[in-house]
Amino acid sequence: MSEPAITPELVAAHGLKPDEYARLVALIGRVPSFTELGIFSAMWNEHCSYKSSRLHLRKLPTSAPWVIQGPGENAGVIDIGDGLACVFKMESHNHPSYIEPFQGAATGVGGILRDVFTMGARPVACLDLLRFGSPEHLLTRHLVGGVVAGIGSYGNSFGVPTVGGSTRFNRAYDGNILVNAMAVGIAEKDAIFYAKATGVGNPIVYLGSKTGRDGIHGATMASAAFDENSQESRPAVQIGDPFAEKLLLEACLELMKSGAVIAIQDMGAAGLTSSAVEMGAKGDLGILLDLDAVPCREPGMTAYEMLLSESQERMLMVLAPGKEQQAEAIFRKWGLDFAIIGRTTDDLRFVVKHKGEVKADLPIKELGDEAPRYDRPHAPTPKQAIIKPQDVPAPNSNADALLCLIGSANLASKRWVYEQYDHLILGNTVQAPGGDAAVIRLGDGPKGLALTTDVNENYCGADPFEGGKQAVAEAWRNLCAVGALPLACTDNLNFGNPEKPEAMGQFVAAVEGLAAACKALDFPIVSGNVSLYNESPEGAILPTPAIGGVGLIDDVTKTASIGFKQPGEIILLLGETQGWLGQSAYLREICGREDGAPPPVDLAAERKAGDFVRGLVRAGQVTAAHDLSEGGLGVALAEMALAGGLGATIEAAPEVPLHAFLFGEDQGRYLLTSQPETAASIAAGANARGIPCQRLGTTGGDTLTIPGAAAILLSDLRQRHETWLPDYMQGQLVLEEHI
Repeated sequence: MSEPAITPELVAAHGLKPDEYARLVALIGRVPSFTELGIFSAMWNEHCSYKSSRLHLRKLPTSAPWVIQGPGENAGVIDIGDGLACVFKMESHNHPSYIEPFQGAATGVGGILRDVFTMGARPVACLDLLRFGSPEHLLTRHLVGGVVAGIGSYGNSFGVPTVGGSTRFNRAYDGNILVNAMAVGIAEKDAIFYAKATGVGNPIVYLGSKTGRDGIHGATMASAAFDENSQESRPAVQIGDPFAEKLLLEACLELMKSGAVIAIQDMGAAGLTSSAVEMGAKGDLGILLDLDAVPCREPGMTAYEMLLSESQERMLMVLAPGKEQQAEAIFRKWGLDFAIIGRTTDDLRFVVKHKGEVKADLPIKELGDEAPRYDRPHAPTPKQAIIKPQDVPAPNSNADALLCLIGSANLASKRWVYEQYDHLILGNTVQAPGGDAAVIRLGDGPKGLALTTDVNENYCGADPFEGGKQAVAEAWRNLCAVGALPLACTDNLNFGNPEKPEAMGQFVAAVEGLAAACKALDFPIVSGNVSLYNESPEGAILPTPAIGGVGLIDDVTKTASIGFKQPGEIILLLGETQGWLGQSAYLREICGREDGAPPPVDLAAERKAGDFVRGLVRAGQVTAAHDLSEGGLGVALAEMALAGGLGATIEAAPEVPLHAFLFGEDQGRYLLTSQPETAASIAAGANARGIPCQRLGTTGGDTLTIPGAAAILLSDLRQRHETWLPDYMQGQLVLEEHI
C-alpha cells in the first residue's frame, strides 16, 4: 500500500504547525515519510512533549531525602521505611472520557495502573478526581453514569480498591469533563525498575495483548481543543480489558523477580513509538524494530498504525541476553503474547522496518530532546475584590441555608459514586471513602498510607496562585487530619488552550502557587501529568491543578476519622476564623453569585496547625478530626454528625456575622472532638503554639443545634445529603436542561 504524499493539509491534520514541520525537515534533512510524520506527531504533541509547560514545571520542588524517583519516569517513588517504597502517579483521560465515557474512564484507570506496576510495584489502591458540567446540561447525567461505571468496572475487575476521590459539577466543564485517575503501589525499594535501556544488541520484546487499530492518535487528540466534530474522534478512544491487565501485572512481576528485565516501559500515549523511543533515548542507545513480529489482532495493519496504536495492556521490555526463553515461558504461562521485535543499537537511530522496507529512520534523541519548547505569552488573571462578611446578606434561616448547602450538587454525598467501586478488595482498607483521606494498611504490620485527591477550581479560577496554594494545603490538611505525615504528592494540571495568554497565565500562576506550598510544607511533587487544551466551543474549563497526596501512618490503629464518637465530648475549632465568603459555596448556592477573591492561604499557619493536629491524633488525644473546607464550619459539623450518627449543640458566640461564622471558608482550620478532661490541655497546647483554638460546644442528641437557628434533625440533614445524587441520576430532579 502506497503512503500518502506529505501536504500542508496532512501536516496540519497531524497537529504540527508550519514552523514545527519546518523544524522537523531541518532536523532530518529531508521530507519525512508518512510513517515518520506520524512518529513526530506523536512525540511532539503537547501530551508527550510538554512543549508549553516544561519551562514552568522546573519551578516545582521534586526532591527530599525520602524521594527515590521524581518526575521523568513512569511514576514517582518514595521511601516509606522497612525496605519498602511507595510508587504513585496521577494522569488524565479527559478527552477520551467525554467522547466515550465508559471506555475513556476505564482505560484511564488501566493506564495509570500500568504506570505503577511498570516500576515493579504491586498496585494497592486507586483514587480519582472527576469534574462534570452543570447538572442541568443534557449530557451531564450520561457522562457521570458512563465514567463512574467505567472506573468501577476496570478497578473492580482488575482487583484493586478505589478508596477515595473527588467529584464536583460546574458549568465550565459542560463541553470538556475531567477524569483524573491516581494509582498507588508498593515495591521493595531496592527493586525498582526504570525505562532506561542499557547494552548494545539486547533483545526488545513486546508483551501483553495484541495490537489493534483502537486508540490511534489518542495522544494527538488529547493535545487539541474540542470542536463540533469531536465525536468523530471516537476511534481514537482505546478499549480496555482489565482481566488481561491483571494477567499482565502478574507476568511482569514474576519476570522482574527472575533478573531478566533490563528496562521496561508501558505502551501508553503514542503506544509503541513513545515506549521504544523513550527507552532508547534515556539509555543513549538506538532502537531497531521489525514490525513483522508485532502480534496484531487485525489483518493488514500498516507500520503507521502499529506504531501509533494505543491498544491497551501492552508492555515493551529490554531483556538481558540469553533470558528470552525464560521470559517467553513466563508470559505464555499467563496466556499473553510474547514477541522479540527488535534490539538495541549503538547508532542513536530509531529505525523501523516492515515487510522488508525501512519505514522510519530518525535520530532518536532529537525525537524527544529537540521537540519544540515554548515560553508562551502569559497574562495575569485580574484580581477580584475582597468581599467583606458584612457585605454578604444573611439568609432568612441559617438552618435552611445549611440544609440547602448539604444537599447541593457539590456538597451532597457522593455515596452513589463510590459504592460502585469495590473499596474493600485486598482487605487492607482501614478508612473507606467519605472522610478526609482514605487509609490503607501495609501488609500485616501496623503501618499504613493515607491517600487523598483534591482541588477547588473556583478558587483557582478567581486567583490561580492562591488556588494552587490551597490545592496543596488542602491535601496536606486531609492527610494530617487522619494522623498521617504528608510525604509527597502527584499532580494533574488541567488547563485550557496554552496558546491563549489568559489560559497560559492561569497555568503559570497555579504552578507558582503549587511550588510555594510544596516548599513551605516540605511536600514535594514526584510525578504528574499536564493536560492542556481542555476547552470546547462552550469555553475553557476552570484552571484545575488536581493534587493527589500520600502520607505515612506509623500505626493504623491510631488514626482519626470524621464522625462524632460519643455524647458529651467537647468540640474544638482550631485555626483563625474571619468569615471569608469570597468564592464560597454559600455565596454560590444561597446568594447565586460566583465572585470575590478566594480565601488566602497562610502556609506557615497551615504547617503549624497540621503538625499539631497530627501529634494529637497519634497521641490519642482527639476522638474525631475534620478539616474545614468548602461550606465552612456549618457543613463540616453536619458531615461529622452524619458520619457518627450523633448530634451536637454549638454554643460559641462568634465575633463575625453569624452566617460568615457558619459558612465562611477561612483556610487552615480543623474541627476536633475530645474527652472533656483533655480539651483544656489541647487548647493550652494550641495557644502555646500561637494557634487559635475555640471551644464550640458538645456532642449529643439527634439534632444539630447551631447559633441563631432551630435545631435540625439529623434525619433531615441525612435526607438532604444522601438523596441529591441518586435522585439526579434517576432523573427525579426537576432541572432546567440546556445544551
